[in-house]
Amino acid sequence: MSGHITYAPPRVWKWDMENGGKFANINRPVSGATSDKPLPVGKHPLQLYSLATPNGVKVTIMLEELLELGRQEAEYDAYLINIEGGDQFGSGFVAINPNSKIPALLDTSTHPPTRVFESGAILLYLAEKYDAFYPMDLSARAECLSWLMWQMGSAAFLGGGFGHFYAYAPEKFKYPIDRYAMEVKRQLDVLDKNLSTRRFLCGDEYTIADMATYPWYGALVLHNIYDAAEFLDVASYSHVVRWARAIEERPAVQRGRRVNRAWGPEELRLPERHSASDFDSSTA
Repeated sequence: MSGHITYAPPRVWKWDMENGGKFANINRPVSGATSDKPLPVGKHPLQLYSLATPNGVKVTIMLEELLELGRQEAEYDAYLINIEGGDQFGSGFVAINPNSKIPALLDTSTHPPTRVFESGAILLYLAEKYDAFYPMDLSARAECLSWLMWQMGSAAFLGGGFGHFYAYAPEKFKYPIDRYAMEVKRQLDVLDKNLSTRRFLCGDEYTIADMATYPWYGALVLHNIYDAAEFLDVASYSHVVRWARAIEERPAVQRGRRVNRAWGPEELRLPERHSASDFDSSTA
């Protein structure tokens, strides 16, 4: 066995908060609320508590796409969850998502209200509730579900794996960066080969599988997340780039990317969203 061992795992692991890198202040090995903090509730049937990270953007894109279709019953209030400030550990948020991760959705049109957590579950819930962006044909539906679950399983390698060790870890080490870079490039190759013969992930139809995948891999190839575009040679995945650009041209996607965004250029920020007019007033 070659290589220098720099860390010998203890017999029983103990949490060292100071060794967590950029997100050390919000990561911990236990669950549950740390403060008594109720959530605000707006006037619409759907209440979204989120942040414009890739997982959050999936849901705001879906909601804006539903409204673009004219499904006014999908109107929603979107409240910002400041994860660096620990909002996700408040009692109100934990009651909707015991895993303390954004996004979390509360559907108040049901009795009692329905909570939905995990971004893929929210997409599927909304697709079934409003009968949109989800194929009716059994085989096509299976294909859509397969790509949706593929994305849910793949994001951990891109964000929690590659992104963490390449961009956020307090020190850079060759092994984890190489390991996750290899896996991310394999996933890009999977996407690129699939999209070489299809307009969207499942064929000619735009579905929740595209909405789930675009905020991660579309952002990677178009917006240089993690400052890794050159390192991963993302431009070589031409079919992924074409697909991501086509999705980003959609008006609902452009709106969805802004919701619960509190950073970047002022014209792209919309920390809270309560009506369609908020998009106009935010740039006034």
